[in-house]
Parts: sequence; C-alpha cells; structure tokens
Amino acid sequence: MDLYKEKNGSTITVRIVGRIDTVTAPVLHQELSDCFSRCSKLILDFADVNYISSAGLRVLLLAQKNMNGNGILQLIHVNADIMEIFETTAFSEFLFIA
Repeated sequence: MDLYKEKNGSTITVRIVGRIDTVTAPVLHQELSDCFSRCSKLILDFADVNYISSAGLRVLLLAQKNMNGNGILQLIHVNADIMEIFETTAFSEFLFIA
C-alpha cells in the first residue's frame, strides 16, 4: 500500500493505492491519526484501493469516530467491489461516501 497526502487549507486528502489488510492497516491508521488534529475535512481517495479487510474496516471506523464532532470524513472514488463490502457490513450507513 502507498499513501499520498495533500493539504489544501483545512482539508487533507489521502490517496490510498493498493490493499488495506492486516499488514497495511496499522500504517494507514498511523497516517490518519496524524491528520485528525490538522484538518476539519479528511478525504480518503479510494480510486486505487483494490481490497479492504476487516482490519481496514476497523481503521475506517476509528477514523470516523475521531472525526465526529471535529470535522468530516469523506470517501471518494469507491469502486463497486469495495462498495459491496461497505454495504454488506453496513458501513455505508454511517460513512460519507461521495
């Protein structure tokens, strides 16, 4: 997994490339943790994410909890396969997916 961050005012966009699994989820969690206090909007670009495991879902859940009340967490460019996982796990009910 590779991560690319871009800050634009109070918005940070993190483009994720590759798999979010038990090996890469801790890295993603650390990178997102560094963003929480530095932005009011955190955008995760999923255009190049081809897999997400339960460990990755846990990272998203923690990110959503951290951003609640402090700002917005938004996912963009979610492909059909990943969206199916979000719908099956009911993550699509509480994540802001554009």
